[in-house]
Amino acid sequence: IGNALLQDITCLAADRMLVFASYGNLLHAFARNKEVVHIYDGHKGEIRLLQPFGDHVISVDIDNVLIVWDVQSEEEYLQLTFDKAVFAVSAIMHPSTYLNKILLGSEQGSLQLWNVKSNKLLYSFPGWGLGGVTTLEQAPAVDVVAIGLVSGHIIVHNIKFDETLMKFQQDWGPITAISFRTDGHPVMAAGSPIGHIALWDLEEKKLISQMRNAHSTAIAGMSFVQGEPLLVTNGADNAIKIWIFDGPGGGGRLLRCRMGHSAPPTKIRYHGQNGQQILSAGQDGTLQSFSTVHERFNKSLGRGSINKKKSKRKGLLYDTMALPPITAFATEIARQNDWDGIIACHQGYITCTTWNYQKTSMGAHKLKPKAFSKNKPLDVYATVIDITSCGNFAVIGLSTGHVDVYNMQSGIHRGHYGKEKAHEGAIRGVAVDGLNQLTITAGSEGLIKFWKFKTMDLVYSANLSSSPSAMLLHRDSGILGIASDDFGISVLDVETRRIVRKFSGHHSQINDMAFSPDGRWLITASMDCTIKTWDLPSGCLIDCFLLDSAAISISMSPTGDFLASSHVDDLGIYLWSNRSLYSLVSLRPLSADYEPSVIMLPGTCPAQDVDITGDEETSNEMIDYNSPAQLEEQLVTMSSLSESRWKNLLNLDVIKKKNKPREPPKVPKSAPFFIPTVPGLIPRYAAAKQENDGQQSKVVNLGVLAQKSDFYVQLEEALSSNEYKSPLSILKEMGPSSIETELRGLAPDAGGSVEVMKSFLRLIGTMLNTKCDFELAQAYLALFLKLHLKILSSEPVLLEEIAKVSTQLEETWIHLQTLFNQSLCVLNYMKSALL
Repeated sequence: IGNALLQDITCLAADRMLVFASYGNLLHAFARNKEVVHIYDGHKGEIRLLQPFGDHVISVDIDNVLIVWDVQSEEEYLQLTFDKAVFAVSAIMHPSTYLNKILLGSEQGSLQLWNVKSNKLLYSFPGWGLGGVTTLEQAPAVDVVAIGLVSGHIIVHNIKFDETLMKFQQDWGPITAISFRTDGHPVMAAGSPIGHIALWDLEEKKLISQMRNAHSTAIAGMSFVQGEPLLVTNGADNAIKIWIFDGPGGGGRLLRCRMGHSAPPTKIRYHGQNGQQILSAGQDGTLQSFSTVHERFNKSLGRGSINKKKSKRKGLLYDTMALPPITAFATEIARQNDWDGIIACHQGYITCTTWNYQKTSMGAHKLKPKAFSKNKPLDVYATVIDITSCGNFAVIGLSTGHVDVYNMQSGIHRGHYGKEKAHEGAIRGVAVDGLNQLTITAGSEGLIKFWKFKTMDLVYSANLSSSPSAMLLHRDSGILGIASDDFGISVLDVETRRIVRKFSGHHSQINDMAFSPDGRWLITASMDCTIKTWDLPSGCLIDCFLLDSAAISISMSPTGDFLASSHVDDLGIYLWSNRSLYSLVSLRPLSADYEPSVIMLPGTCPAQDVDITGDEETSNEMIDYNSPAQLEEQLVTMSSLSESRWKNLLNLDVIKKKNKPREPPKVPKSAPFFIPTVPGLIPRYAAAKQENDGQQSKVVNLGVLAQKSDFYVQLEEALSSNEYKSPLSILKEMGPSSIETELRGLAPDAGGSVEVMKSFLRLIGTMLNTKCDFELAQAYLALFLKLHLKILSSEPVLLEEIAKVSTQLEETWIHLQTLFNQSLCVLNYMKSALL
């Protein structure tokens, strides 16, 4: 949840407002657990002890220099230097109710009580002669302090009267951590370097209980929750555990646990289709499932074991039955509720194991060829595995070149490929297609072979230019990615059995590959510390980023939103979000001389103060292409107007007839306020007067008084200037009915003239000459001919102008028709010819 510091955090402490974290000789203060608000720079050596102290914080470095810092001003309040030979500070604590005082423990075994405000040494405790102090802890009683020693002794001491109240001894080495229960039970817990916890009764001064193997490594820290029977512990096995003390005997049981791998992951793969679980195998021999939704859904499938019962009897420390780390595994959810859905092969081990995700444990079967059951050759081991999409079969490749098929439900051997073995060299990759039709195998001798899955007959064999190192099949699209020993990548289409793409650009061994769910991208991770994304349709590199440590394994989410990666000497699994889902990203090919910049591994919260440079911004933006008005003068160019502006010009009269209401709208008769009555003895209403039905025309015939429109004026001017741009632009802006009105007004009987009609025909001629707005010229000319055909035939000036336009139109159409015919021929040939 916090911004990442530049190096690994070595010390951590917190008060009610801030969290203090240090690396090297720098101390940082985090506010809201998120951003760094203070940096304290003054130590020469690496900081190893921290103690928040009211408005101050105390830090001690390896050179034995103690500095008291003012938290807000970041200034040194006090600096103390101790002689390493006499008093090497190894523990620090503030005794409760002791104002301005701190208690220091030393590697020599002595203690010192200092007043920080007056800079005075108040008292020295000589020690107990049992070795150095490792930890100091305040007891619930005032003046009482528990002191943990290197010898395994715990001294409960009253610092007010300098007298030892009680002494305990543990046989498991130095005391690493101490904590007291504060919920009414007089119990003290002490941690050890081998992962055991001892619980001591302070009233009866005896050992109540032992919690053995609470962690598989040293207990790094432990703390009872205030007023609760809960103990929180953590260790170097990358686990934090909460123990609850609610049973008889005083011992604790595990209530909650959050843990990761205690050694770096070797292989990660998404499990299932919802993209919410990542299966991860680590060098610690365990297989774990991590949730991308919430940590409470994480689960561990445990360690691989040759014999589970014997392993449980011997315990973790003396387990000789443990299997080596998993190097590769395959997972399928189709039948995971019925039987095991995961198969794994182990480092240098011939036997493959099955695992059950639902039961979160190792499965029922151990798959091993019968030929190797009696004699156990050292150099024979399983290298690659695959599980069919139906979840029924497992295909296992060995380092000898054998490829075997096993049934996942029964564990029975169902056959092998090839007469004796499938390949001469070690198997580097196996894959079964989505319909269980083909099995594809790749051998280190450089051959890739296609076999029928059921009959196990060889269908096709191809020679690769270089020995393959890894292989990955995208089942939905039938695309096969092959990484070579020469650091190149080949993409093979299973349907045509041809290599369709070749990529080169990595400078070291390719560790892992992943396809995007739609099969358009191939993502590769290499030992040159880069992760590259190749776009298969265009055959280009579209993304590349450089990291501090090389990615060992990568996996793309089935939903396409995240890329997961695990790295060299790194315990974590990192998630990278797919930017193309959230914003518009231009997938342009990267230039040949593209130099990727080093990117920090993702944290839970990105740094807020990192400025993105202008270059990066521009590179991520889409470059808008502005098309010119006309590409070339020889080409016919259409206008960019919508079809509604020109397509229905000829059918306007039909549209008007359709839109005309069948009868005019009737105005409802409004009743008078006082209804008139006929005078007489019996009151009767007077009949309403009939309104005059005589229709009066509202159309005023202006005749000669009609004003000339802008279009008309522009056409008149164009006769002399021969510039037709402005009248054309006026026409383009008009709607269909306005255009019809304008063209009607050009006739002499509607207030126009023959000269203006001639000018309009020249306008059409200019449009055909320039070959711009081709469809508009056709539509305007068709409407003009429809409206004024009689006048055109009677006027010799207009007939001459029309003849010119006709020849232009014919030439253009013949040219276009030739191109259309040519394209249709090619299309027809492509459809019908057998290639």
